[in-house]
Amino acid sequence: MQRIATLQDISRGLDALCELDPRLAAVRSRAGEVPLRLSRPGFESLASIVVAQQVSRASADAIFGRLTALLDPLTPEAVLAAGEDVFRAAGLSRPKIRALTGAAQAVGEGLDLDHLCSLDAAEAIAALTVVPGIGLWTAECYLLFAAGHPDVFPARDVALQSAVGHALGIEPRPPEKMLVGLAESWSPWRGVASRLFWAYYREWKGREIAMPG
Repeated sequence: MQRIATLQDISRGLDALCELDPRLAAVRSRAGEVPLRLSRPGFESLASIVVAQQVSRASADAIFGRLTALLDPLTPEAVLAAGEDVFRAAGLSRPKIRALTGAAQAVGEGLDLDHLCSLDAAEAIAALTVVPGIGLWTAECYLLFAAGHPDVFPARDVALQSAVGHALGIEPRPPEKMLVGLAESWSPWRGVASRLFWAYYREWKGREIAMPG
C-alpha cells in the first residue's frame, strides 16, 4: 500500500484523479489547497476522530482541547480511570463517551492501532468496527488520517455527499449507496478524492470540516 504521507502524494493523486474523471479538474480548481491532514497513529488520533463526529470544527477543537487538558496525557488508561464527570466537563455526548471508553478498553485488551495502519482497508475496518461505539465512518476516517490510506472514501459523510452533489450537479445530494458507486471510478485514489471534496466543501461553505490536521 502506497501511503499518502506528503503533499507531493496529494498532488500526484489529484493528477491521477483528473485523468480518471475529467470532471474533477474543475473541482480541483475550485477547491484550492487540498491539505494532507495526517495525524500520528494511535489512541489520541482515534479519540480526536470520535470527538469530531457530527460537530463543527470549532466545537470539535473546543471539546478535544478540554478533554486533553483534563486527561493529560490522553491514554487508554487515563480514559478508563476517568469518571463520567470528566467526560461531561469536556462536553462529550453519551455516544462519544461509549465510543471513547470502548476504544480504550479494546486497546487495553490488545487492539494495536499502529498495526491496523499496515492492514488492508477491509481488514482494518472490520477490526475497528467490532469496538462498541466505533462505526464505519470513524474507522474509515482513522485509516484516512492516521494510516494515510490511499483508497478509502467515507461515503456516509454528509459533507462529502453535499460537496459531490454540488460539484457534479447531482440533486438531491447523493446518498451513501450512490456515492459508494460514484467513488469506485476514483479508485485507487479515493483517499485523495475525499480530501479534494472536503477542500471543495470548505471553499463552497466557508468552513472547515472537523478533522485532524
